[in-house]
Amino acid sequence: MARAIVMDPKDNVATLLSEANRGDPVEIRSKGGEVLGRVIANAPIPFGHKIALMDLKEGERVIKYGEVIGRATRPIAKGDHVHVHNLESLRIKAEVA
Repeated sequence: MARAIVMDPKDNVATLLSEANRGDPVEIRSKGGEVLGRVIANAPIPFGHKIALMDLKEGERVIKYGEVIGRATRPIAKGDHVHVHNLESLRIKAEVA
């Protein structure tokens, strides 16, 4: 079974600690190791990438580490791979002098 970690209780995505294939159950754990539940992967998700813990609407904020890291550019279903194809970063771009 694949595993993923949630760093903050406010997070709506978890980070994969091992690769997941479509249909695999993914065990979600807290940073303290407590099992929080399971999510079924809707697609292959590489190690280190994010999986949605709940349905997210287009424009909804994606939260990781308890902080907003971006917004959904289209609807994201629970169990979907969350990455650049459906997530827009909200980080401030540094100005080049």
